[in-house]
Amino acid sequence: MGLRPDRATIVYCNKLREVYKKTPIIIGGIEASLRRLSHYDYWDNKVRRSILLDSGADLLLYGMGEHQIIEMADALASGLPVEELTFLRGSVYKTKDISRAYDYIVLPKYNEIKQDKMKYAESFLIQYQNTDAVIGKTLIEEYDEWTVVQNPPSPPLRTNELDRVYALNFERTYHPMYEEKGGIPAIEEVKFSLVSNRGCFGNCNFCALAFHQGRVVTARSHQSLVTEAEKITHDQGFKGYIHDVGGPTANFRQPACKKQLEHGACRNKQCLWPTKCENLDVDHRDYVKLLRKIREIPKVKKVFIRSGIRYDYLIYDKDETFFKELCKYHISGQLKVAPEHVSDKVLAKMGKPGGDVYQRFVKRYKEINERLGMDQYLVPYLMSSHPGSDLHAAIELAEYLRDIHHMPEQVQDFYPTPGTLSTAMYYTGIDPRTKEKVYVPKTPHEKAMQRALMQYRLPQNYDLVYEALKLAHREDLIGFGPQCLIRPRQIAQKQNAKKAAAGKSSGKPMGRTGGKQAPAKKKTIRNVHKKK
Repeated sequence: MGLRPDRATIVYCNKLREVYKKTPIIIGGIEASLRRLSHYDYWDNKVRRSILLDSGADLLLYGMGEHQIIEMADALASGLPVEELTFLRGSVYKTKDISRAYDYIVLPKYNEIKQDKMKYAESFLIQYQNTDAVIGKTLIEEYDEWTVVQNPPSPPLRTNELDRVYALNFERTYHPMYEEKGGIPAIEEVKFSLVSNRGCFGNCNFCALAFHQGRVVTARSHQSLVTEAEKITHDQGFKGYIHDVGGPTANFRQPACKKQLEHGACRNKQCLWPTKCENLDVDHRDYVKLLRKIREIPKVKKVFIRSGIRYDYLIYDKDETFFKELCKYHISGQLKVAPEHVSDKVLAKMGKPGGDVYQRFVKRYKEINERLGMDQYLVPYLMSSHPGSDLHAAIELAEYLRDIHHMPEQVQDFYPTPGTLSTAMYYTGIDPRTKEKVYVPKTPHEKAMQRALMQYRLPQNYDLVYEALKLAHREDLIGFGPQCLIRPRQIAQKQNAKKAAAGKSSGKPMGRTGGKQAPAKKKTIRNVHKKK
């Protein structure tokens, strides 16, 4: 904490340039990848230029970058100057002469999208539709002093290439400089986890993964993963538990369909939204075989799956072998899934399936666990203040939480991230795909109300919940009936005072009321709304 500056890539590049006047600087990684062209910046609340210009770097490599790094290194080693590296797929360069670009699309100029939100929406949609290595085109964006050229994406690594990367001799821990500060606690969760795949054809609108890794899934071989798992078992801190075998989406182990390999991911069609594509291959057999092999490794007591499970993809599989083995072997008492919301109008803007699909999953999950004689929970990840969510939708979500007797410990407030369709909606108030207007909760106060509604039982949220219900004319939810979210103001104040007094006298934290809930391991609330 405090060791990394805001806008780290820009700060580091500017410092380097002060010392190394003529040395080429090449940038990459998630920050550079998502900001490779002009983009909306939440901190500044404005459209910023390509990070290639603001950093003063000579070349930008976007995506995961392995192919580009090798090709770039070979080219530089052969004596080519950095300004001649205009041919690398998965790279962005600046120029004043676009004659080397080919088969390109010219985006609206930076000055146009900075002043016109419709132009911004048009520009982002073109970028969004050209993230696939097979069908992606070269994109050109003009600035006053430079033209920024984005070459088509680099192809994703094949299985044998992924295996080679993960076979490298990684340290598998943090730098020793952190030891004196007590280490980095987060290492415990990832140290004994396995990265099984890359890419995601789920393509939620608020997720930047498709912009960075692409929609085509590639996976490591069974042998590669088993070998790494065996290596983990020899670590002196290993206690017998593999914490995760997953990736962006744990239960994706192959491309969405055979067409993707030859023709690329569809530009104007999603694999799982609004309904399942008829070409989608739903198959968990390979994942089941992999998990069985890892479970059989000596010293391995349990193999958990903690990265996201796409419940809609799972429920579409008519073969329930994976579903049953997931419940029997791979859950540590609770399974985390991400319905994100319950309002269909909000889910449509998120690119998530309708609420009926999630309810089918919940019902079947309960049935399978009952049949196995296991008492296991579902922990839903939910999001407030996403574009499309007004107070009525937020109250609908609160009523759902009331009905299932659950108050989430972790709350996510929508955060606009460069490279996502949801961020384009947030900034412009327009759905780039349809050009229709979208309601966007933007004021900190409204966002606070929507977030508070998700935890309406907390005394500190009472005033915000009360105000939200009054504004939405939902006073029917203020009262003493079983459908009510909160008590009338005077009664609530007395009850909270009594609870506070009881908590002080006992010296113990106050408990919660309500029905059966999933026990949470961490009593923290994620508030990603605030600037770092």
